[in-house]
Amino acid sequence: MIAFGHVLNCNVFTSCRVIRFMVRHVKYFLGLRYQVSGWEHLQTDGPYVIISNHQSSLDVLGMMETLPDRCTMIAKKELIWAGTVGMICWLGGIVFINRQKTSDAKNVMSDAAKTMLADKIRLWVFPEGTRNQNGGLLPFKKGAFHLAIQAQVPIIPIVFSSYSNFYLRKEKEFKSGSITLKILPKIETKGLTADDVTTLSEQSFGIMRSAFLEISGQTVQSNGPSTH
Repeated sequence: MIAFGHVLNCNVFTSCRVIRFMVRHVKYFLGLRYQVSGWEHLQTDGPYVIISNHQSSLDVLGMMETLPDRCTMIAKKELIWAGTVGMICWLGGIVFINRQKTSDAKNVMSDAAKTMLADKIRLWVFPEGTRNQNGGLLPFKKGAFHLAIQAQVPIIPIVFSSYSNFYLRKEKEFKSGSITLKILPKIETKGLTADDVTTLSEQSFGIMRSAFLEISGQTVQSNGPSTH
């Protein structure tokens, strides 16, 4: 696991800007187009937690379209071994968590909450915890919501539309396509406590699932609210 302090190095944020510039051009080679709405919801001062759905490594391209200043990501430790994507994530100062060790995850979240407030850092989290290409959203894990409540910072949901119209992983089919990203209004956490984590998680799940259905233009069976 990479120490959270790694995020604070100024060179890391410089690297993030360089990587963002380079990665954003990959979409042209892949024939992908992005349509982003709700930019006004990212015009929020100070730290906050971004949560988004997670379908594939292509999510990194979508992140680069919307990534705000002084923002990095918390991701599962296994991602560091994901070839080029893993290298980009490491260079970008992403914080890796060993999901098999609950104590590690809790310590990172606790440290992250303190650092967010002290250094005005924004963090991007995929609350599903793993990639989901079966449609809809997987149940949310609670880490992102514990983090936001501990830091008393808002949550900003960002929803990626379904990739199924151009990317079928099992069939190994990939073609050019369009991806819609919808940035949703922030969800405040001020005054909430650990007792509110489940409610906050379920609220966020419902809002994001509705947005996913809307921008994907399809009916997707629910995978249920957060249970982890």
